[in-house]
Amino acid sequence: MGRRRHHEEHENHERWLVSYADFITLLFAFFVVMYSISSINEGKYKVLSDTLVGVFNQPERSIKPIPLGEERPRTSLPDRSLSADEGEQTPVDALQEIADSVREEFGELIDAEQLKVRGNELWIEIELSSSLLFPSGDALPNDRAFAIIEKVAKILAPYENPVHVEGFTDNLPINTAQFPTNWELSAARAASIVRMLAMDGVKPQRLASVGYGEFQPVADNATAQGRARNRRVVLVISRNLDVRRSVAGVGSANAKPDGALLRAGMQPAATPAAQVPPGGAVNPPSPAP
Repeated sequence: MGRRRHHEEHENHERWLVSYADFITLLFAFFVVMYSISSINEGKYKVLSDTLVGVFNQPERSIKPIPLGEERPRTSLPDRSLSADEGEQTPVDALQEIADSVREEFGELIDAEQLKVRGNELWIEIELSSSLLFPSGDALPNDRAFAIIEKVAKILAPYENPVHVEGFTDNLPINTAQFPTNWELSAARAASIVRMLAMDGVKPQRLASVGYGEFQPVADNATAQGRARNRRVVLVISRNLDVRRSVAGVGSANAKPDGALLRAGMQPAATPAAQVPPGGAVNPPSPAP
């Protein structure tokens, strides 16, 4: 009887594929589950996208180093945050700071007696010779006027104090199609300065203009030097709106810080707030200048 042949079984070297396939299947199922329970916040995605696009599309921002700590804003105003018990800045301090800044900026004009700075606890005055700002008999500012008023506006812009501009002339008559009398000329010059201040960053709500013509001289009109002194523009920065109304009513040359005006000027300059007219009012009354 012949011997029965023994069949050898070959060892399977690919059994690891079964475990690997099971692992891949479980991993796929895991990601499917995670995706199904997740949701994309489109709002946050849009904010992130816009931020990245804005940063990388502006070279000056993309190359600017990231500051360490809080970056302090650059300002020419003194730091008022060092003492917590000082409270808010008083209006008298604001007027003093404005006056000091004008004296520092325009030292040469002050020495040449073309610009004067004076005042008290209720208002300060910046007096400019008209020849410094306007051609003779005209209210169109010259090139030098734009440079001067721009510097003044930079000093006034950070504050909230009311400002009104006064125009004055000498007593020599003027009679043109544009300016029939000195009233029109002085008012037009004051309005020109107001427009320039507004264009250079001073809030229009703070501004007003008034022309006094030839009727408030500070020198004798009988001489050329006296007439030159009388041709002037005065910027009056008041402690508050009540003070501005009182000073503008009589002119800064005639106003006196008497008891009544001192009581009116006790409050600081308030930030102007937009007033909503009452229902049905078409033209609400305008505040007095």
